[in-house]
Amino acid sequence: MSVREFVVLGTASQVPTRQRNHNGYLLRWDGEGILFDPGEGTQRQMLRAGVAAHDINRICVTHFHGDHSLGLAGVIQRINLDQVPHPVTAHYPASGQKFFDRLRYATAYRETVRLREEPVERDGTLADGPPYVLEARRLSHPVESFGYRVTEPDGRRMVPELLARHGIKGPDVGRIQREGRLGEVTLDQVSEHRAGQRFAFVMDTRLCSGVDELAEGCDMLVIESTFLDADVRLATDHGHLTAGQAAGVARDAGVRHLVLTHFSQRYSDPSEFEREARAAGFEGELTIAADLVRVPVPKRP
Repeated sequence: MSVREFVVLGTASQVPTRQRNHNGYLLRWDGEGILFDPGEGTQRQMLRAGVAAHDINRICVTHFHGDHSLGLAGVIQRINLDQVPHPVTAHYPASGQKFFDRLRYATAYRETVRLREEPVERDGTLADGPPYVLEARRLSHPVESFGYRVTEPDGRRMVPELLARHGIKGPDVGRIQREGRLGEVTLDQVSEHRAGQRFAFVMDTRLCSGVDELAEGCDMLVIESTFLDADVRLATDHGHLTAGQAAGVARDAGVRHLVLTHFSQRYSDPSEFEREARAAGFEGELTIAADLVRVPVPKRP
């Protein structure tokens, strides 16, 4: 059975706290895993969350500030130590190649796994094939930063009532799905359009067009909310979002499930982020991320 869930490994911005590790997130999408922004301590958080190196097929780094990338060295070495049996692809801003190189080869170890480097230079598609399309969009931060979007290709859902009306059953159901036609009956006559699921991951950024494009129509949006609205000037000056801004993006984009994360250590009450997100008019499902929680990607309507 396919599994689509978001595993939170860490939620702190810049400075970890007693309750919050540096950033780190794993998206399980059917049989693949995408590790986003492995900050310091990610390898240990993986153990605590029951995430193995074998679960990682891609690593996506939004930018090269330490709370989003210092864990790369340990994660890459663990992938090799455990001799992961499949290639692992790494995406990251091309302008940060020197930082990626330093982290990849921070210490001596034996390379046993093929790590494919695919740096991101511009907006566009990074991977196109089952079980998803992976895209990147440029964000607005003091250093170059990209957000990521995972989209399942649209498909069709067979409608039992329509199949029965046309007398199609048993092996013929599979045949019309494969061939698109059975005699005079077309696939469109016995099925309906099914939109693919959409997931977006948006970290350090001000409001910008890239944020809106990534969030549009998402079933799940994971987005930074470093500050509360009272500190909006700080957020703008340092290239971040407030809880209200993040929720406003989700509201306008029609997001079904909003996950807020990347919290400044200056705030100790998570309920304040929920209050501000609701005050901004977001009415969908809302999760204030905490370390080691698992959030299922919403099922299709």
